[in-house]
Amino acid sequence: MTSPTQPGAPVGGPTMLRMLVGAQLRRLREERAITREQAGYEIRSSESKISRMELGRVSFRPRDVADLLTLYGIAASDPERDRLLALVRKANEPGWWHRYGDLLPSWFQPYVGLESAASLIRTYEVQFIPGLLQTTAYARAVVQLGYERAPSAEIERRVDLRLARQQILLGDSPPRLWAVIDEAALRRPIGGVAVLRAQLEALVEATRRPNVQVQIMPFHAGGHAAVGGAFTILRFPEEALSDVIYLDLLTSALYLERQHDVDVYGEAMERLCLEALRPDQTADFIDAILKELG
Repeated sequence: MTSPTQPGAPVGGPTMLRMLVGAQLRRLREERAITREQAGYEIRSSESKISRMELGRVSFRPRDVADLLTLYGIAASDPERDRLLALVRKANEPGWWHRYGDLLPSWFQPYVGLESAASLIRTYEVQFIPGLLQTTAYARAVVQLGYERAPSAEIERRVDLRLARQQILLGDSPPRLWAVIDEAALRRPIGGVAVLRAQLEALVEATRRPNVQVQIMPFHAGGHAAVGGAFTILRFPEEALSDVIYLDLLTSALYLERQHDVDVYGEAMERLCLEALRPDQTADFIDAILKELG
């Protein structure tokens, strides 16, 4: 099974490939001035199915893609047809996270794939240290908060999943992670003081990685641009793919891709970065909290 760091794996894995295929299908459809409703009728489906396909949110049936390509005027002899159908076959291969499919709610599975495909991950966190930077003990404490009645074996598998996600930061071409963390998350003793101390020490170490940048939003900054709560902005290496905004809710999630939403959250992130402490102040700020912990 493909892992985040397995040599020879397609960049971004199946999620990126689905997004690329979807973007190409959308381009071809729009160039021919064909509506989603017309395209849906061609594959015996609906307009919403075409929308999900073009966003890369569903797996592709090769027959559906072949029928759409015919509708869009891509003949059997056209090399583009063979290239897209080959991508479809690769895109339908399961990602490394599918072995945790029994643990992942349907609304979170797309995020894991998008995260694995991203080239830049910008996140603002209020309550917790970002999942990609959590220690094992801290991650276990966070998981137990959300699944307090789950058996220990399930807890450990959920922790394993979180640690597996972190491997994207350690590969040959890792994404950039830019995190703005509220001071409250640095002081909340998730798992107890000893767990928090180890987590803060690990966070300082993480800031020394070339692809990780951490800023702190201190209490004394007062109100700021992201009073609405935590969010993540995912950017992808292909210019044809738009940024995706991810909002984690209690029992579901929102994925925003409309340009207006992307612009609003992008501006909020820029303002957060300007209002937070500079990245070169992060280690000293965390060291001061560690001294307070004794």
